[in-house]
Amino acid sequence: MASFVIEGGHRLSGEIHPQGAKNEVLQIICATLLTAEEVTVNNIPDILDVNNLIQLMREMGVTVAKEGIDTYSFRAENVDLAYLESDKFLKKCSSLRGSVMLIGPMVARFGKALISKPGGDKIGRRRLDTHFVGIQNLGADFRYDELRGIYEITADRLQGSYMLLDEASVTGTANILMAAVLAKGTTTIYNAACEPYLQQLCRMLNRMGAKISGIASNLLTIEGVEELHGTQHTVLPDMIEVGSFIGMAAMTKSEITIKNVSYENLGIIPESFRRLGIKLEQRGDDIYVPAQETYEIESFIDGSIMTIADAPWPGLTPDLLSVMLVVATQAKGSVLIHQKMFESRLFFVDKLIDMGAQIILCDPHRAVVIGHNHGFKLRGARLTSPDIRAGIALLIAAMSAEGTSTISNIEQIDRGYQNIEGRLNAIGARITRI
Repeated sequence: MASFVIEGGHRLSGEIHPQGAKNEVLQIICATLLTAEEVTVNNIPDILDVNNLIQLMREMGVTVAKEGIDTYSFRAENVDLAYLESDKFLKKCSSLRGSVMLIGPMVARFGKALISKPGGDKIGRRRLDTHFVGIQNLGADFRYDELRGIYEITADRLQGSYMLLDEASVTGTANILMAAVLAKGTTTIYNAACEPYLQQLCRMLNRMGAKISGIASNLLTIEGVEELHGTQHTVLPDMIEVGSFIGMAAMTKSEITIKNVSYENLGIIPESFRRLGIKLEQRGDDIYVPAQETYEIESFIDGSIMTIADAPWPGLTPDLLSVMLVVATQAKGSVLIHQKMFESRLFFVDKLIDMGAQIILCDPHRAVVIGHNHGFKLRGARLTSPDIRAGIALLIAAMSAEGTSTISNIEQIDRGYQNIEGRLNAIGARITRI
């Protein structure tokens, strides 16, 4: 297992470019199964989760070619349907969270899909009901094989349907959407997720010949078509990385410029950091974060303690709450962090408390952070990354801490962040991979 050794207390300076968005590219790669023609995708990040999905596509019989440093082409002309029923395929799916989004494309195009329970982060229960019920609404039959621990989904031809989702699940909406584009008739999805990454998927599918309307809203209408064709697509910059870099600058009192962030697709993220007292400026499509010796958490208008909570888009993405919690440890003032969507994502705070942070963990969903106002630094410590987002939050804490920290299990960080130590060392960090 690899680890990071971080020498804390160094300020950053310069420019940094966010990678392509992990959460978008996993959907986009799965969507290439919907056509036998070539689909070219640009700005693909070189991270573990994405690389594992690309390799899985190769093993499924998809012709994959690396066309440039971050560009791949996919041609799903001769998919090996027998392999899709093998234990080897199902075992690989179980270790990759994004594999659940193969169901919609496979059932829509090939009439059958087998999938094991997907893996990924240890952040609590992540239901698949929205995926399954939605695709069942399109006429698919589901059967659970207890002996093999797999779901078998079959359909002769999917049929368009009206559905009201029980939750605005991003991956659930994506899965249903990819199934519906080849269904017969019209599908209406109400309470659909509308994140920028899902908007990107809709626009790509429309370029491939799909007929999707209501993009960027929570009411999607899909008129089914007989087939889709190839296209080109460019992945957005990763909003979670952008937010991580903003927090990193504040914690280390650094002046940095985050380049080409697609500001119009960041939603409430910049304003959420401003609520923590962090100054940032939009400069064209860049974000400039000036060096700040201190930053003060706002209060609500009535004087009550600031609460920062996640919510479906256009609310604040849950993937940034771990970062915002760490940033609050050095702010002036107090804040309640309310993680509504996952019940185990705040459990990493015990590691921050060991580093000297003042945090009260109220329950699995809520934590009160009492900021140090840079009055004293966090202490270096031996840490373990429990999931991708907590991993980057702990890295930020270690970079601001006094002394040296070691973070083990950094494979979790590698799943979501491309060459993170190389890019941060280039602007002044001291991070060594061992």
